Amino acid sequence: MQKPNKIKAFFLEIGELTYFTKRFFKELFNKPFEFNELLKQCYNIGNRSLLLVGVTGFIIGLVITLQTRPTLEEFGAESWMPSMVSISIIREIGPVIIALTFAGRIASGIGAELGSMRVTEQIDAMEVSGTNPFKFLVVTRVLASTLMLPILVILGDTIALYGSYIIENLKGDVSFLLYFNKVFDALAFGDLIPATIKTFFFGFAIGLVGCFKGYYCEKGTVGVGLAANSAVVFSSMLLFIIDFVAVFITDIFFEI
Repeated sequence: MQKPNKIKAFFLEIGELTYFTKRFFKELFNKPFEFNELLKQCYNIGNRSLLLVGVTGFIIGLVITLQTRPTLEEFGAESWMPSMVSISIIREIGPVIIALTFAGRIASGIGAELGSMRVTEQIDAMEVSGTNPFKFLVVTRVLASTLMLPILVILGDTIALYGSYIIENLKGDVSFLLYFNKVFDALAFGDLIPATIKTFFFGFAIGLVGCFKGYYCEKGTVGVGLAANSAVVFSSMLLFIIDFVAVFITDIFFEI
């Protein structure tokens, strides 16, 4: 009897998330617009993720180059390293890994923050006082995560390429100018545009799920922990689904 209940609960949650998304777009275009809160959330989300994204991107560049270079050396193709690393990082590895890092940092934070506000009845107090808590708390955070993740991904990709350059410089004595000339020669708009567009959807999914889990958090401190944990799990799953759909659509578009 537990299995059908879990399946039913899953589809109920999908329905509630759909309604939550519909309410987000409805509130998005209604006045008043909370620009000050949006800027505050953009700063908080970006600032909280900056160091983590930078370190993650740097290590991505180092590890990919260290792992791949010996194989290319066996075939005398180490000159292809900048092209291969740049395409793999820009197209797929950079956006996905940085988005997963962002989800772990931001989705859990938003879920715990709004969950604690729900448990301590601060959201109820805002509703009683005439303030629209959904617009002030949810819309601003979802928009902030949607806007900040693409910027963080671009920054992380740049740092990853620099990390790759350091290994190439140490192992193969490749100059900075030569390395990045090969990087830009290998990249095209077909690599940059789809990879950037999908990061907006990544950020939207992360912010939406984090707010959804926190806003409808169950009572008690246990509920706050569950909200933060389930926000990370659910948003990470959504990232892989969105990434698959984005790659599939991009492949069809450029094949045509």
